[in-house]
Amino acid sequence: MPQMGVSVSEGTVTKWLKNPGDTVEADESLLEISTDKVDTEVPSPGSGVLSEILVQEGETVAVGTVLARIGGDGAATPSGPPAPRVEAPPPPPAPEPEAVAETPAPAPEPATAPAPAGNGHAAGEHTFVSPVVARIAAEHGIDPARVAGTGAGGRVTKKDILAFVEAGTQAPAAPAAAPAAAQAVPPPAPVAPGELGPGEQLEPMNAMRRGIAEHMRRSLDTAAHVTSAIEVDMSKVVAIREKLKAEYVRSYGVNPTYLAFVARAAVDTLKDWPWVNAELRGESIVTHSHVNLGFAVALEGGKGLIVPVLKNAEGLNLLGMARGVADLAERARTKRLTPDDVQGGTFTITNPGSFGTFHGTPVISQPQSGILGTYAVVKRPWVVQDELGQDVIAIRPIMNLTLTYDHRLVDGAYAGQFLHDLRERLESWGESDY
Repeated sequence: MPQMGVSVSEGTVTKWLKNPGDTVEADESLLEISTDKVDTEVPSPGSGVLSEILVQEGETVAVGTVLARIGGDGAATPSGPPAPRVEAPPPPPAPEPEAVAETPAPAPEPATAPAPAGNGHAAGEHTFVSPVVARIAAEHGIDPARVAGTGAGGRVTKKDILAFVEAGTQAPAAPAAAPAAAQAVPPPAPVAPGELGPGEQLEPMNAMRRGIAEHMRRSLDTAAHVTSAIEVDMSKVVAIREKLKAEYVRSYGVNPTYLAFVARAAVDTLKDWPWVNAELRGESIVTHSHVNLGFAVALEGGKGLIVPVLKNAEGLNLLGMARGVADLAERARTKRLTPDDVQGGTFTITNPGSFGTFHGTPVISQPQSGILGTYAVVKRPWVVQDELGQDVIAIRPIMNLTLTYDHRLVDGAYAGQFLHDLRERLESWGESDY
């Protein structure tokens, strides 16, 4: 099992592309694997005959596990590592208590009797607290078991922990291992699917779907999501696109989509509103001089969602942006992305408008502060001014744009000004803008 990123410790074999007895060539696609980061094809480390498959489809194994053996002339030596990518790096350091406390997975409420009066819990008793309470407790070095809880069953609420912090009370020092144990939020117990009813089918989550579920839930538990929307008259963009389309397809083999226009304008706008392209690290704001632009790509058949990243997009013109978007989308759908292709994003664009939708509230990709939604270009009646300065109704191609942002960092006025300037760029698109 190859190492598909520093933070990836295991992978799932989703499909063998060769059968035992088949001849394979070095670097020929041998199987497909799935991790929480990316789905990809694994090339053969050597030439020969696939003599044995050791890990079957659907099995999840640790990085470095031998998946198959190749025999015959030109095969990789079994006793040595077949390729550098099979070598697993040293395991990452254990997460700090704060990281454990921020784990979004909730645990079921323990079925215990109401806590006694006084401090709410017996000394040293472990009690469930929400991720928010656990995080606040970890930041201030507080043992939640020593806070009087006013919630159901004596549960410590956010209000309780904040009042405890404001009172300036600190829990006594404990052995080094005790805080981590007190702050840890146990994962939810697996829920049995129960007996299936008529017409129901049971399908286990693959690694990618589990990763999506965890990432989306963690984002909602971390960021204060707010969405603002704006309408854009795309008349000038439509006209220029029609002018360029034939030339771009003939000379460069790429279609200048509306997404490429919006992405190009968004990169320019981010320069003026850097907090939309920033992130929070603890109590510090980290801004970026570059724009690593992520694009949400839906895999065929709704089998997953992946966000490849176009690095240093601020250096691309319209043609470069169109090429980059097309390349990432193609490699995502043909499972040819590498782990580096899906890391390092600073801002994301999602384009559900390609399916005809006109509005949405996307979820921010952590640790970013914003995600831009682009929607269908629809002809609508629009109030414009004629040559005499009179208001008249005309038919115009209108696109809705949404910006979902983390209100911990980006305020509504700041987000509104970003959207205003982005609209101005799109509505005034000229010959020099590409």
